Amino acid sequence: MQTVEVKVVRIGNSRGVRIPADVLRRYDVGETLVLNETQDGILLCPKPQTGQKLSWAETARAMAAEEEDWLAWEVTASDGIETVPWEAERAAEKPAAYRVHPKQSARM
Repeated sequence: MQTVEVKVVRIGNSRGVRIPADVLRRYDVGETLVLNETQDGILLCPKPQTGQKLSWAETARAMAAEEEDWLAWEVTASDGIETVPWEAERAAEKPAAYRVHPKQSARM
C-alpha cells in the first residue's frame, strides 16, 4: 500500500480532492464514496454495489440452475434425530435426576 499526497481544491463553497484514476480503478469506485470519520482520520470507501434483490422464487430458480450438490449440507440426516421419541407435552429427553437437599435450598 502506497501513500499518495493529494491537494485539496475548492469546488464551489466546498473543498474536494482529486483521486488518481488508477486508485479509482483498483478499488472499483463508482459514482459515490462513503466517508467515515475515524479516530485516526478520514476514511473513504467505495459504496457497496446494491443490486436488485431476488424473490424467493427467483432465488430457487437460480439455485436450481447451478445444479449444485447440496447433500453435503444434510448433516442432520445422519444424526439419528428421527429415532428420538417425541411426546406432545414433554421434550424427548428426560430431565436430569438431581435433588436439592432441604438445608441447601434454605441457604439460597
